[in-house]
Amino acid sequence: MEYKDYYQVLGVNRKASEEEIRKAFRKLALKYHPDRNPGDKQAEERFKEINEAYEVLSDSQKRSRYDQLGDSYSRWQQSGGAPGNFNWEPWFTQTPGGARPENFEDIFGSFSDFFYTIFGGMPTGTTRRSRTGGRTVTRRPAFEQPVTISLPEAYKGCERVLQMENQRIQVKIPAGARTGTKVRVPTGTGAESADLFLVIDVSKDARYERKGDDLYTEATSDLFTAVLGGQIHVDTPSGKVMLTIPAGTQPGQTFRLAGRGMPHLRDPKHYGDLYVRLKVQLPRQLNEHQRKLFEDLRAL
Repeated sequence: MEYKDYYQVLGVNRKASEEEIRKAFRKLALKYHPDRNPGDKQAEERFKEINEAYEVLSDSQKRSRYDQLGDSYSRWQQSGGAPGNFNWEPWFTQTPGGARPENFEDIFGSFSDFFYTIFGGMPTGTTRRSRTGGRTVTRRPAFEQPVTISLPEAYKGCERVLQMENQRIQVKIPAGARTGTKVRVPTGTGAESADLFLVIDVSKDARYERKGDDLYTEATSDLFTAVLGGQIHVDTPSGKVMLTIPAGTQPGQTFRLAGRGMPHLRDPKHYGDLYVRLKVQLPRQLNEHQRKLFEDLRAL
């Protein structure tokens, strides 16, 4: 049996965090998805490899077992072990050479012999069983599909239309969604149906930096408003508001606009805050009278 390097499949190192693994999976799954590569058998096989690698590395128990196997396999290689002579027996969770169950494709989504042998006896988070008419029916594994939305869409909530075989499904993405949010899309009925999860990726916005439900932005004031005080317009996701600038405001000073951030995903009636960092724009050209006034101020 051939050892599979799941970290290499996803293009991450062995110390990659859960978030790094999730991002790598989403990027590759989107690239090699069969809907984007119709009729491409190589892309289809690559897509299966990606899903198999993610099934292991996204599950803490499977990843721990896989890392232990990887360490053992590396030590065996470094000691000069000959190809094909590695002792797999301690790592079997199924009887070597044993037949697969009839519903293996339903349980594991057409994974490899390596996966079946090493992890086939371990519980999988994507498999659920129910009793129907006295017999056990295996629910098909859930599938994750990356979906990119903009920050304004995440603020208001949005919809996406999915084409599933001959069925068009309209999916609502809730307000407050953030990168990593999963939206469940039932794709059938009964115990043998499969669930699709849209994994949300909120694209970066040039105007705002998002931290949780809070937003950070910049606004510009002229020198005179910063010195004397006044009001400036500030863009928020819900529209422009007036921000009062106290006299003597310093460049880089930050103002908090309560409730002007992102809606809470679980409670969209409540919002995070918007933090506005002030930039002070200095005049580039002065006429003689203005220059004289500034010189008088300096003299004071």
